[in-house]
Amino acid sequence: MSSTVDLGMPPLGGSVLLADPRGYCAGVDRAVITVEKALDLYGAPVYVRKQIVHNKHVVNDLAARGAIFVEELDEVPEGATVVFSAHGVSPMVHAEAAERELKTIDATCPLVTKVHHEARRFAQEGKQILLIGHEGHEEVEGTAGEAPEHITLVEHPDDVDALEFPEGTALSWLSQTTLSVDETMETVRRLREKFPQLEDPPSDDICYATQNRQVAVKEIAKDADLVIVVGSANSSNSVRLVEVALEAGAAASYRVDDISEIDEAWLEGVTTVGVTSGASVPDDLVQDVLGYLAERGIGDARAIRTADESLIFALPPELRRDMKAAGRL
Repeated sequence: MSSTVDLGMPPLGGSVLLADPRGYCAGVDRAVITVEKALDLYGAPVYVRKQIVHNKHVVNDLAARGAIFVEELDEVPEGATVVFSAHGVSPMVHAEAAERELKTIDATCPLVTKVHHEARRFAQEGKQILLIGHEGHEEVEGTAGEAPEHITLVEHPDDVDALEFPEGTALSWLSQTTLSVDETMETVRRLREKFPQLEDPPSDDICYATQNRQVAVKEIAKDADLVIVVGSANSSNSVRLVEVALEAGAAASYRVDDISEIDEAWLEGVTTVGVTSGASVPDDLVQDVLGYLAERGIGDARAIRTADESLIFALPPELRRDMKAAGRL
């Protein structure tokens, strides 16, 4: 059940439906705070393997504070401090860090860690794992690295037709946490149709934040002429929000990193604009979009709430240990 909250903005020529929840999830918040606390505690530079979260503004802000983002560990000086991103890493990366005597802080989202545990358990039970996700995404690489001999990647429902396994093969499925809920369930349906023995994971792998943001964008999209999704191009969950908005009935939907990417032509003939943001987007970027729209006569903003989020994850134990030793916890 959704609810509407008046944000107190004066009505002008059009209206805004603002998705709630939107923006930062617990895993992203934990990862960003981890880098901030590491910089405060150890001093700059602190190295970060890959983008800590998939948002260029967050990465640029942390870089300005002294974080150095690298693609691989061979770019990190031996003995330095390195943070692993929210998307997780494979056991090979952990082993390489140990070999190079790096001080590691693992900011992997606990919900991604759960998927890693499930991959190891299924593999130990001798099952072949069908991993639903996007090739090349850091989260998929990390999960697949837990049991590479047991994992087959399935990117799309249509990929199911080409899958073949020997008769009697024990199969299970897992998924990247940031996918479209509807498309993932369609892939699972087709997998189960072809492989009746398919075993489900203990719980749905798609994270609560991804699901909540997709439910919220569906709610605003059905009444919107245009939906603007704030998020970076490499943010899987942000890209999915555009797709979900269009499937839910929005006449048009676009993803932007910030207001500099909004095309004013999108607003021609538009009276109702839906606005949301991906799970790695700070809310000031959304507020900038609301200001941009208000300046152009679309200023009656109403929050459409479909869920309440209160989950908080503790900081990584290795960071908490050092903070406590330094009297900062």
